[in-house]
Amino acid sequence: MIIGDLVVRKSYGRDVTFRVEDVWRNNAIIKGIEFRLLADSPMSDLVKVPADPMNGITKQAQIKAYQSLSSLKQDRLQQAERGHALLDQSNASNASYFEVPGKVLHLDGDVNYLHKSLRLYEQLRVPAEGYYIHESAMADSLRKLLPRVRPDILVITGHDGVLKNRQPYDLYSLSSYKNSQNFVSAIQVARQYERNLDSLTIVAGACQSHFEALLRAGANFASSPGRILIHALDPVYVAAKASFTSIKDTVSMGDIFNNTISGSQGVGGIETRGSYRMGLPRLENLSTLKVTPSAI
Repeated sequence: MIIGDLVVRKSYGRDVTFRVEDVWRNNAIIKGIEFRLLADSPMSDLVKVPADPMNGITKQAQIKAYQSLSSLKQDRLQQAERGHALLDQSNASNASYFEVPGKVLHLDGDVNYLHKSLRLYEQLRVPAEGYYIHESAMADSLRKLLPRVRPDILVITGHDGVLKNRQPYDLYSLSSYKNSQNFVSAIQVARQYERNLDSLTIVAGACQSHFEALLRAGANFASSPGRILIHALDPVYVAAKASFTSIKDTVSMGDIFNNTISGSQGVGGIETRGSYRMGLPRLENLSTLKVTPSAI
């Protein structure tokens, strides 16, 4: 078995597919290909699987991810219809509007998931900047990034989990989690920058994160209420939903529960206004305008 191989764990019923990230002696560091899970495992517990693994959980996650993407695209169509309806109501039927969706700053502790996330933002036409930053360095990085990027939505994610070597573990204690304390520190820095929960929407957490601590620190949406594994793209769905929800409306928690891959046990949050704005009239192509200069 070598780095890059796809594997499952016998001791967990071969439930989740991983990629081998590192190998030393008789152990391996493995990373979930669909779920935000980083783990170590004895080589003897791993079984190599084909390049296109289709175990039950992986297949179900892929189907749900496709449905979530379809839901977001449907939201975009409905947003366009509402825009046209507003033009009709304002007797501006001869004009056309432009869109200002919320801008996302996405910090990810996993470079592969970051690239997947940025491709999805681009596909959905969500303006986004993304950076691969280790979870422990996110708080310091935000002190520089937030004033420069000035996002409407901040995603703080990567890897997390309840530590198996802390027995008996205490789910109320941040010390029982791999990276929840790092996420809390990053949220606190962000809230020092912007205290208003509707001016900066924060989506935070990863697999099994300390949901309650992330909300107390100032996150609008967080994982994981049921301490379950969350899908790699769940934070992206929530951010995109906030980006294209009107500032006059709150982000639908029902849509988040129904359309994130992990559901209500994976992601939760508080009432939060969207970040989408519509403008009039449509922005002109300045290269086609014929203008008579008037200034001296």
